[in-house]
This record gives sequence, C-alpha cells and structure tokens, in this order.
Amino acid sequence: SAGHWDLRGTAALIMDPECSRLLPALCAVLADPRQLVADDTCLEKLLDWFKTVTETVNSESSLQLLQDHPCLMELLSHVLKPQDASPRVLSFALRLVGIFAAQEDCFQYLQQGELLLGLFGETGALSWAAWSVPSVRSGWIQGLCSLANHPSALHFLADSGAVDTIFSLQGDPSLFVASAASQLLVHILALAMQDGASVSPIPEPAAWPICAQKIVDHVEESLHSKATPQVTQALNVLTTTFGRCHSPWTGVLWGRLSPPVACLFERDPIPAVHSLMDFLLSVARSPVLNFAACGLWEMLAQTLSRLSPTQAGPLALGTLKLQHCPQELRTQAFGALLQPLACILKATTEAPGPPGLLDETAGSLLTVDALLSSKSACVGLLCQTLAHLEEVQTLPQCPSPWPQVPLLGAAVTILRLCDGSVNPSSSVGGRLCGTLGGCVRIQRAALDFLGTLSQGTSPLELVLEVFAILLKTLESPESSPTVLKKAFQATLRWLQTSHKTPNCSGLSPDVLLFLGELFPILQKRLCSPCWEIRDSALEFLTQLIRHWGGQADFREALHSSEVPTLARQLLQDPESYVRASAVGAAGQLSSRGLQATPASPENPQAQQGLLTDLMHILSTDSEGFPRRAVLRVFTEWLRDGHADVLQDTEWFVTTVLQAVSRDLDWEVRVQGLELAQVFLTQAVGHPSLHCPYTVGLPEAASPSPHPEFLQTLCRLPLFEFAFYALLDCDRPVALKACDLLLFLRDKTASCSGPREAGDSPHSSSVEAVLQRWREGEQVQPLGDLEPEAMLAILRSLDLEGLQGKLAKSSDHVEKSPQSLLQDMLATVGILEENEVDCY
Repeated sequence: SAGHWDLRGTAALIMDPECSRLLPALCAVLADPRQLVADDTCLEKLLDWFKTVTETVNSESSLQLLQDHPCLMELLSHVLKPQDASPRVLSFALRLVGIFAAQEDCFQYLQQGELLLGLFGETGALSWAAWSVPSVRSGWIQGLCSLANHPSALHFLADSGAVDTIFSLQGDPSLFVASAASQLLVHILALAMQDGASVSPIPEPAAWPICAQKIVDHVEESLHSKATPQVTQALNVLTTTFGRCHSPWTGVLWGRLSPPVACLFERDPIPAVHSLMDFLLSVARSPVLNFAACGLWEMLAQTLSRLSPTQAGPLALGTLKLQHCPQELRTQAFGALLQPLACILKATTEAPGPPGLLDETAGSLLTVDALLSSKSACVGLLCQTLAHLEEVQTLPQCPSPWPQVPLLGAAVTILRLCDGSVNPSSSVGGRLCGTLGGCVRIQRAALDFLGTLSQGTSPLELVLEVFAILLKTLESPESSPTVLKKAFQATLRWLQTSHKTPNCSGLSPDVLLFLGELFPILQKRLCSPCWEIRDSALEFLTQLIRHWGGQADFREALHSSEVPTLARQLLQDPESYVRASAVGAAGQLSSRGLQATPASPENPQAQQGLLTDLMHILSTDSEGFPRRAVLRVFTEWLRDGHADVLQDTEWFVTTVLQAVSRDLDWEVRVQGLELAQVFLTQAVGHPSLHCPYTVGLPEAASPSPHPEFLQTLCRLPLFEFAFYALLDCDRPVALKACDLLLFLRDKTASCSGPREAGDSPHSSSVEAVLQRWREGEQVQPLGDLEPEAMLAILRSLDLEGLQGKLAKSSDHVEKSPQSLLQDMLATVGILEENEVDCY
C-alpha cells in the first residue's frame, strides 16, 4: 500500500531537505491549470504521505510544517478560485486541508484566513461549477471527516452550515457520495457525544451538543417523511450509529427515536423494509441496551408477522443469530424460515405424516401466494430459504429440537419436483411441478442443503430415499455439469456419515449396495463428452479413494468396475483441467494399490508405467495444471513412502528436479522446492537413500547428517536448483528457496568446519559464483560440488537478509516521499532527465 514509507526520525517525518526543495515546484504544478496533473494514484500516495506525517508528529510539528512551507498555503488558497483548478486538484486540496485541520493547532491557523469557511462553508464549495463532479463532493466529505477530530471542529460544523450540506448529500445521485455522507453524520454524532459518554445520567437529546441535536432532529424528521428515500437515509444513519457506538447515550437515542420507528409498521406498505430490518438487528446486537425494557423484542416480533415470506427470511436468520433472544421470538423466527418448505410438503404429500414442527407453519396463505406468484419469485424464495436453513444448522444456538426428518423430506421432495418424479396431491403441487421442473438453480441449492443435512441423525428409510435421489440425479442425462458437481459433493458427505454399521468396521450393506449402483454411473460420467462432467467425476473418485481406499469391500467394488482403467486413460484427455484431475485420481489409485492393471510376475511394468506417464506429463505437457498436479502427487508419494519412489529415491528426485528446473510455471517450481524440502526432511539421518530396505527401520536420533548424506546431496541437482531459485524473478519461488536453504544450513551446521568459501578446494569457482550472485547476474551451472564447497556457499549466503528483502513488496525501494515527488514532477518535465527516478 502507498501509506508505508521508510521515514526515520522526527526531522525526516516532518520534511527532509530534498522533499522541501521539491515541494514548491510540485505545488506550483498542481496550482497551474495548464499543467498536466499527475494521475489519481500519485495524488492518493501524496495524501497518504501527509497523513502519515501529521499522525506521527504532534500538533505543533504539523503547524510548523505548514509555516515552513508557504507553498502549501498558497496551493490551498489557490483552490478558493476554483475556476483555475481541475476537479482532481480541487478534491485533493479539500482532503489535504482536512488532514492538516485534524490537528487543532493547524485548524486554528487555517481558520484565521477564513480558508476553512471558504472551502467547507455553505457559501464555499457548493457555489463552484466543479461541485457537479462527484469526486469533488467526495473530496469535500472526506476532508470534513478528517477535520472532525476535536471540539473546535464541532463549533465550526455547527456555525458554518456544513451539517446542512451533509444532509442534502445523503440523497446524492452518486451512491459513493451518499454513503459517505451518512457515514460522516455518524462520525460527527459520535464526536459530539464523546465528552458526554461517561456522564450519568445521560441527558435527553434536547440537551445534547448542537451538532448532535441537529443530526437527531434531522433523522427524526426523515423517519416521519412520506418519501421512502428519506426514511431509508435515516435508517442507514441509525444502523451505522448503533453498529459503531456502544456508549450509554445510544439507549437514550433509541428511547427518542423508537416511537417514529414503530410508526413505520402502521404504514401499508412498510417503507424501506430492508433498511428497517438492518436497523432493528443492529440495535439488537448493541451491548448497552436493556432489550426487555426498550420494547425491541416486541418490535421484532411485529416485524416478522408483517413481512412477506421473502422479506421475513433475512430478518428471521438475523434474529436466530442473536446471542440473547427470547425463546418465543426464536421459535417465531424459525417458523418463518420453515414456512416455504412446509408448504412444499403439504402440497406434495398424499397422506398426513406424523406431527412435526413444520406442521405449525403449513397454512400460510402468504407463503403459498409467494410460491405461486411467478417462477422467479418461487425459485428466489426457495433458494433463500434453503441457504438460510443451511446457515442456521451450523450456528452454536441452532434451534433444538432440529426437525431433521421433515427437512430431509422437503429437500428430497424439491429434487423430485425438479426431475418430475413426484405425484402432487393438490393443484398447488401440480403448479409447483411445472414451476420447478428442470430448474438448475433450485437443484443446486437443494443439493447443498441435502449435503448439510447429512450431519444429522436420520432414519434408514429416509437415508435410502436420499441415496435413491442422488443416484437418479447422477444418472439423469438432464443433469447439468454444475448440478452433477453438487450431487457428487452431497454423495460424498452422505457416504462419510452413513458408511459404517454399528459394531462393524466395514461398510454397511446399504452403502455397498449403493456403491454397486454408483460405479456404473461413474463410469458413464468419466466417458461424458462434456469435460466439466469428466473433471467432476475424477475429483469425486479421488475423494472416494482417499476416504475408503483401504476398505476391503470398497476395493472389491471398485475393482469389479472399469473406473480405474478409465481414470488412467483420461491422463491423455484433450482438456488440461481433466488431465490434472486424472493425475490426482491415478496418483490416489496407485498409492492405495488400486491401479488399473495390478503389477504381477507376468506384468511387472504395469505400475512403473504410471510413473513413466506422470514423468512424461511433467516434462512435456503444455499446460501448467497437469504439471502442478504431477508435482502434488510426487510430493505425496515421497512423503508417504510410495514403493516406486523407494525403489530408487535418488533417481526419482534427480529426474523430477531436472524437469522442474526448466519449467516456466512458477507454481511448478514452488512445488518442486516443496518436494525437495520433504526429501531433505526425510533424508537427514538416513544415509542410504537409494536402499529400500532402510525404510521401516527405527529412526535413530542423529545430531548431524551422515557424511554419505552430504555426498548424496552433492550428486543430486537439489542444491543447484535451490541456489538458482534464489534469483528467480517470481518472489514466491525465491522465498521458498530461501526457506529450503535455511533449513539445509541449519541441519548441516554441525558439519561446517572453520573454513570459509575461500579455503575450499573449489574456492575460486565458488567465489566467482557468489560474486555474480551478489551482483544479480545469471549464475552459471555449479557443476560437481564437494560437500565442503556446498557448505561454504551456504555459510557465505546472507539468507536471513535475503529473506527479509523478499518479504517486502516489490516496490518498497521506490516507496519514499522523495521518489514520489520526483516522479510527479517528471510527468510534467520539471526535473532534468538525470534526476528522474525511473523504475
């Protein structure tokens, strides 16, 4: 960000000599309408610099800055002739005045020449032709917001007419300006009440400071207005006030304004419904109000009963999220959320089921009307309801008892309405069939909700219904790619909670039966002409294997299908996303010994073939996604001790790093460094890296790496790869390489002798490499290194210093006030060519 400057000491913070020399020229450029002014980014950085200066030093130092640099006052005074300045400069100057006026000494100094009144008074900026430009009005508001920082500013605001201007800007055609005006009113109100926050008892608003009285009177008048925009503006101010201010005076404010708020419910229709709901919830979250005494709960209950089902949903959700809410109101809010699903069940159920919580809300005519009014209204209401209930289930204060059975029935019914398999029991149900048939949006929402419901306890017959509707959705040719992806996700969640039988470690018979029907469908989806479907099917398969690849029943069901063979074939898919997912699936299959053609005495090369295929993808695939996927698989194989890796670890690491070092994708190079770090972590203390028989032996605590480990490390391209990566143009790669070499240096510290780089057998070549590295030149291959030379290089590198530099943003060197001023002047040719700070 532009606000972090490298300024040291108070003197530098006020103004260093070079900046003092450049500032008059810059002020002259900004004041000259004939000059091409710097872009908005530079002006923002300049404002950030002045803000940093004034906030870091005291008020007297800020005043000294103004007095020592009269060019600043000349620029600000020049703005009083707005016809000579561009809107961009006017906005900048208004904000700059506010930054200085936030300090009380500067405020008094600026007020002496009536500069503040000329800029912020009712006869000032409002009379400018440039006032029609939104950025100027925004600059005026931001300047006032900075200025409103001390008691003197409150008197100025009360006397200058600025507060009335802010009132008018609440209705500004620019939403940014209108929002900023409301925020500023809250800021001024909080400032005005700051001194009285600890007074007891809190006086009535009629005795509040003048600015506070004006704002409260204006808000109250707006609440009585017949125009909905005025009501909305007032409610937005109050919502922000109760959200930010938690002092006792807000209780007095509620007592004053709750009657006109209550009157809003007497209107038909209720104005500014969404703003009204936001305000009531903001008040309900206040830590200082006595809700039982202030009538808030009754107002919330009244609101819930008056709103339409679509409007009531967000308020009901917000009410259920409240920490301290009466049970009666909580029940009412939950009932409002359940109404649409209750209507769905009633319209599609032939025989009444057992009584439940949804029955109490099933008769809402308003909800039925909302569901049947139009397709968009029906879809919108149901999607909102399902999303809200999904969120409610995860709340700490989730309603209890949770109506798991009717909700699960409703979710299944909605999916059946979408695929046309439900037999409606009423005319309402028939119309819902026509409305929801084939609706992708509803299917996605219902599948998300169905997946969430998997966390609850459900009777077996309902679980089987869930499995049936999931299979039907997965099999249906009408299911879109996004619906299938959601169905795969929901299936995975239900399998995770339903796969075990009590007192049995294997899969339950019902799950085995489900898998027997699932794998043929999965085969079909792996052959889909749509690449998104193939991709989703592979991702689902990968997760299945990750969770259940060790279960004998699962392995048998998988082996009886063609799924592993198809997954292996998709390594050649024309779509790169599918190839990447196929790499992940094949890697998981291999890790679990579930490869398509198991290795056998007759076919010993089957498993080796996958390793060869993945190496080929890493070296030749034109897209980055499959290559990254291969690195993730290889890293996991190395970490988990995959048989192919253990067969010859040196060859494996060497081959992978040679391919990665040539890769143009920075994420591949970072993943390659991650693999190298996993190798180093495992290898320290295990000298016989290439010997598979050492795996499984207990690790002996070793204070230092075995000499054979260092020799092996020098044979591998690992050190050279990490050394090159320190100069990588992509910062994440260089940072990862730095971390890796720091780890290696730490692990080999005890091996280091007293010799420095110049004492090693290869001292001349090592020193030449280091010199080129320090100068930022492209380093040449290191060649064969002896352990002593490698350790000497590690000791000679300032890895901590490099790590600190890499942790900074790429432009930290240029982020200085002097550089900023030079660049801004360079854009208008004020500086000589050799003075320009080019970067």
